[in-house]
Amino acid sequence: MPDSILEEIFIKRSQQKKKTSPLNFKERLFVLTQDKISYYDYDSEKGKKKSLRGTVDLQKIKCVESVLPEPNAPQERIYAFQIIYDEGPLYIFAKNNDIRAEWIKKLKEMVLNNKDLMQKYHPCFWMDGMWLCCQQEVKQAMGCKVLDGKNGFSYKPFMRRESRKPLPPTPKEPPQPAVSVGMTVIAEYDYAPLTPQDLQLRKDEEYTILEVADANWWKACDKYGKEGYIPSNYVVEAGNGLERFDWYSKNMKRSQAENLLKNENKDGGFLVRDSSKTGRYTVSVFSKSGGESAGSCKHYNICTTAQGQFYLAEKHNFSSIPDLIIYHQHNAAGMFSRLKYIVSDRAQPPSTAGLGYGVWEIDPRDLTFIKELGNGQFGVVKYGKWQGQHDVAIKMIREGSMSEDDFIEEAKIMMKLRHENLVQLYGVCTKQRPIYIVTEFLSNGCLLTYLKEGLKQHPTNIQLLEMCKDVSEGMAYLESNQYIHRDLAARNCLVDSNGTVKVTDFGLSRYVLDDEYTSSAGSKFPVRWSPPEVLLYCKFSSKSDIWAYGVLMWEIYTLGKLPYERLNNQEIVEQVPRGLHLYRPQLANERVYSIMEICWMDKAEERPTFQELALNVQNLLYELQ
Repeated sequence: MPDSILEEIFIKRSQQKKKTSPLNFKERLFVLTQDKISYYDYDSEKGKKKSLRGTVDLQKIKCVESVLPEPNAPQERIYAFQIIYDEGPLYIFAKNNDIRAEWIKKLKEMVLNNKDLMQKYHPCFWMDGMWLCCQQEVKQAMGCKVLDGKNGFSYKPFMRRESRKPLPPTPKEPPQPAVSVGMTVIAEYDYAPLTPQDLQLRKDEEYTILEVADANWWKACDKYGKEGYIPSNYVVEAGNGLERFDWYSKNMKRSQAENLLKNENKDGGFLVRDSSKTGRYTVSVFSKSGGESAGSCKHYNICTTAQGQFYLAEKHNFSSIPDLIIYHQHNAAGMFSRLKYIVSDRAQPPSTAGLGYGVWEIDPRDLTFIKELGNGQFGVVKYGKWQGQHDVAIKMIREGSMSEDDFIEEAKIMMKLRHENLVQLYGVCTKQRPIYIVTEFLSNGCLLTYLKEGLKQHPTNIQLLEMCKDVSEGMAYLESNQYIHRDLAARNCLVDSNGTVKVTDFGLSRYVLDDEYTSSAGSKFPVRWSPPEVLLYCKFSSKSDIWAYGVLMWEIYTLGKLPYERLNNQEIVEQVPRGLHLYRPQLANERVYSIMEICWMDKAEERPTFQELALNVQNLLYELQ
């Protein structure tokens, strides 16, 4: 039998029980040899060692540290220490501090050269499903106190949370739009009722608003007096704004306009869209008369005089934009073509917040599964149809992968989040297992795959910056609702048929039960997108999302490269808190890279908000155009 280095009788806490009680604390004889720690039953009356109860190989030990006493601990459980290895923490209680210090010192000397030594640990106990020091609720979560030692880090305490509920706070409902009861609106799109409570919309017809209690669904009546609920993003106030004109494409980007006009391939094809500069508009025109066989597009900013009149290339001034368009439909007046043919994107209506008013629980019998799209963190994702006609994506949640009850409660609120750069949650199926999450389907799939394989030609600077703008505006909306994503990356964004990028899976990481996903020690944790305060203290905030956004921009401008591609996770955890940043991509100029760099400020409070970022990207895009 190998010679023992140390022997001592300790109290050991059971590792198997979820809750602790006096029955879970037993006296054991611990024997330390050159390669392992063994512990035995012990007959205290006879002073004899009995049967072997367990062993820990020294090479598997990741950390040996003292533990702060639990609240109101009895005297025999004051001097605790922990041995962290593959199976978790082994808690041991010594008779006095000298004995504890002797064992900790010897064990640290013996495991000094182990491969997987931890950089952080929990100074308090795991008890009743929670770490007492930082109140994290995942047993494998990375520690909250940085170890002094060979890694050279100094101690910084984890900031204790006030609540056991993980961040972010429950989002607020979207703000109510400027609409009032009695207002007349015009339908921009046809809408077929999805539930008996809904009202049919016919494009260009007028409707009267009766009730606006829900931001996403308004009660209205048609000209025949029929009442029901309509999606608020399908209508616009009558006689006000440009939305009532087919030539106006509110949220269309420059690259999308060019694709649409070139696909129509009609000389003089045009549309009016929002400029990158808030409150300004651009006329995009396609012509075959410029000497190019395939035709080309030009973009004209609508300018205003000091008196508030509108004009294009020549100083032909008009009191309204519709009057300006009518004039240029008959006169080129300095443009390379007159506006001959309206090109519209109105064929594709926007997503609704749910599949009908008040619907959040979806009957799984209404779903048809067509093909598998991929296998995600929570399970299989499939493309399908709802009621045989509406495209949807269906996440089939693997049992045990998610805290289902908590998610279901918040899903009702998440459905009310609606933004053109967020993937819309339509509803959930919770009456069976596995549960389903039903969302908007985007035909171009994951942004990461799109960057690597889906771009049909080499992207322009404007196209790449437009992708960044999409994500920044979706995240600014989440930020305004006090929502933290926690896993923002190109893999968690999707691309629609027009090339618009939308953020998905926002907030879902709150409900993950996978230990590797929730601990930065795990391979699934988004180490490459995480700032120092997350790597060191697991401290998530909107500012940690800002850091991840900078990395996402880097992914876009490298067309999907892996961040820190030559480093493993452990090296990233060590080097990022010391100031390591990603290099400037070849496709990114200094202005673009400077936006990434402000996302990577070491101090979280020095990073901008998403609203500020969106404005920076928007201004840069305007300059490029």
